[in-house]
Amino acid sequence: MHRGGHIALGYDYVIRHLEIVPNWEHWPVSPQGRPWTLPGPRRIPPQVDIHKPSAARVYDAILGGKDNFPWDRAVAAEVIAAFPQAATSAMLNRQVLERAVRYLHDQGIDQFLDLGSGLPTARNTHEIAQELNPRARVAYVDNDPIVLTHARAQLVDDAATTVVTADVRYPDTILNSPAITAFLDFSRPIGLVLNGVVHHLNDDEDPHGVVTKLTSALASGSYLQLTHFSTAAPAAAALERVLMRSIGSGRMRSAGEITAFFDGLELVDPGVVFLPEWRPDRPLAYPLEIGGQLLLGGMARRP
Repeated sequence: MHRGGHIALGYDYVIRHLEIVPNWEHWPVSPQGRPWTLPGPRRIPPQVDIHKPSAARVYDAILGGKDNFPWDRAVAAEVIAAFPQAATSAMLNRQVLERAVRYLHDQGIDQFLDLGSGLPTARNTHEIAQELNPRARVAYVDNDPIVLTHARAQLVDDAATTVVTADVRYPDTILNSPAITAFLDFSRPIGLVLNGVVHHLNDDEDPHGVVTKLTSALASGSYLQLTHFSTAAPAAAALERVLMRSIGSGRMRSAGEITAFFDGLELVDPGVVFLPEWRPDRPLAYPLEIGGQLLLGGMARRP
């Protein structure tokens, strides 16, 4: 995060200064005894435990963002040590999102539900969609209160975009949220975005049931876009161990397991593939680089 000392320097900080731990005693603190993230009201929400890494902030650190804490950056460094191409994989995940939103626009989709959206980065769903259709509506959902704080600050003048704090593990709370149901028209097709989210649901959290519950609530003609960590990547097992130990989630799954998330839907060509292979903007060179093998993704239409 941006804080009083502006220590968050992103990816370079993670690699070169992992040993440096800030001295919180000299930083301005909130009435709750926690450091401000930014001057004035844009501070750490009091319900956030800054000592506990979150998936959204670790991902932000890997992408070189500044909306993270030292503990998030420490996990990011572990991730990079286990899988040095992690930053490339993260960027490919953002790029496939852009291609997916463009495809959905071409199919006439003008409203999007982006779950587990994470912290704002470059080329977010609403930016891509509203660039193509200024009337497109985008609802973001994430369970990290800091995501809500930052997103609302950035979207204050955007009436066509909203952000809600909720947990994808509990789909009924999302589907029954007045903030969502009043904003999106569930009688019309919606583009459901689960970009890099479902691998943070462990097996005992019924990820297939969660996805089915969400897609079953959508109108005919809606689409599901999903990307997921794959067991096919070299060092996938080592990366999974780091993630499970540090943030308690980050399951690698096989191509068959990932494809099963689209059960009951009509897969869009080319099916479930490595991210660079999903409707690329330019011809690919093979073999794919290692970073391109970490995630599989696909899209399917609700009949």
